[in-house]
Amino acid sequence: MKSDIDYRNKLVLAPMVRVGTLPMRLLALEYGADLVYTEEIIDWKLLRAERHTNEVLGTIDYIDTTDGTVVFRTCPDERGKVVLQIGTASAERAVAVGQMMQNDVAAIDVNMGCPKDFSIKGGMGVALLYDLPRAKAILEGLVQGVRIPVTCKIRVMPDLDETVALAKELQSTGIRAIGVHGRTKTERPRDPVNEGAIARVANALHIPVIANGGSQSITRRHDILRFAQRCSTTSVMVARAAEWNCSVFRADGPLPLDDVIRRYLELSVRYDNSPSNTKYCVQMMLRSLQESPIGRRLLDSQTMQQICDIWEMGEYCRETQLRYHFAGIKGRRACRPRTQSGDGGPVAEGNEPTASKKQCLEESPDSDPEPLNEENVCFIRSNFIDGMDWRFFSVLLTPSTQCNKHILFSLPDNSLPKSKLYLHAVRNGLPRAQYEVQQKDKLFRATIRFDGQRYTSSFWEKNKRYAEQAAALVCLLKRGVESRDELIRNGAMLPAKNGPAAAVVELTESSKTDAPGESETNGEARPMVESC
Repeated sequence: MKSDIDYRNKLVLAPMVRVGTLPMRLLALEYGADLVYTEEIIDWKLLRAERHTNEVLGTIDYIDTTDGTVVFRTCPDERGKVVLQIGTASAERAVAVGQMMQNDVAAIDVNMGCPKDFSIKGGMGVALLYDLPRAKAILEGLVQGVRIPVTCKIRVMPDLDETVALAKELQSTGIRAIGVHGRTKTERPRDPVNEGAIARVANALHIPVIANGGSQSITRRHDILRFAQRCSTTSVMVARAAEWNCSVFRADGPLPLDDVIRRYLELSVRYDNSPSNTKYCVQMMLRSLQESPIGRRLLDSQTMQQICDIWEMGEYCRETQLRYHFAGIKGRRACRPRTQSGDGGPVAEGNEPTASKKQCLEESPDSDPEPLNEENVCFIRSNFIDGMDWRFFSVLLTPSTQCNKHILFSLPDNSLPKSKLYLHAVRNGLPRAQYEVQQKDKLFRATIRFDGQRYTSSFWEKNKRYAEQAAALVCLLKRGVESRDELIRNGAMLPAKNGPAAAVVELTESSKTDAPGESETNGEARPMVESC
């Protein structure tokens, strides 16, 4: 039996790249949106992802097996209200995605309006408006192949008659609704939205039309309804106005921005949203305030804890991070590249077999005679002031200054780990460290050979430079240059379960009431955390 959604009289969070992730979708629903669209997710990215039940978070996660990132995450609070928007140029891939995802989303929308070069060159987005046979094949395949409603989102064409004709052709595929952005593919947000063009389409179709593009005139819910009236629709998609202040959906009027940001951060911590995505969304909320002292602090932040500190939520974030860690959450710290299993099937280290057909690398036994020192340490760039800028350092090592040890030893101690390790070698008359970097899939891990020992981090980084810095941190830690307590404090390491930090969290848990933003299920608090 096919499920259904009534697309009439709906206020909708529009699909927005990097914005339409779980915390923002939940925030929009909390403030009064009826439906929420995901950011556009490309079909092949979903097809290479694996579905996991995240018992710690209470979510369903689709994980990219090549780097451990979350491609899509959903939870029961948005069940029946979340619409997956896909970018696709293939009916076959679109149907495969739809059949894979139909139990976890309420509907599927095909992006036919993105004007970015990436989409157009791939035959996706607005390119589909100029390839009607392909566009119809994708929609017809989905309508026939999945049990949930199918929609699409388009832009208007320069010729309004052509726009109406196109919309009628798309309607004939059996889709349940169509979103119409009132600008052409060459127009940008600063250009006026063509409300008349949206009205022409709405009056010509028998399926609901969802008007989009009116954010410049929207600051509150009443403005959304007026925009719908001017476009002859009953439903509206809101993008940038919701990005700036998601409480625009509230019937009682928008809330102060700081209140919205704090609530967004609570949801981001609760659902382990990535710090980079959280930071981006908060930057979009701040807009011109990015140049303010708070905006500059946000720009310098890198971890969820550092972001939360700005809005006096850092301690809450630190405590809940540890709770998730001790509950066994598998975030970025647990991510391992895939290796070849005994029967030839790909396996993610420490995880169940994957479904990916991509060739994986064999693990070779460690036969190196030098002892290997390993710790789970990640490199967080904002924890270090780059006192050793290598362009500057190369000037210091000119023939006239390379013997001036006073210059070398007077460089700031809070430099990057590789720089610290270099100075450590110079001060102690030791040979320079030798770095070897291993890459698997899209992850990197470095090993250092230094003074007869090897040092590495079990944390796989996303680029070569960070992997080298993380290995240098392990070396500095083992040699007593870096403090374990300091690395734990700044988020580069997590404490042992029975360590001092764990005792503090346990004591805090036994003596406190509900933390901000914590929800309860069957009387039990649902914890929150980030992955590094």
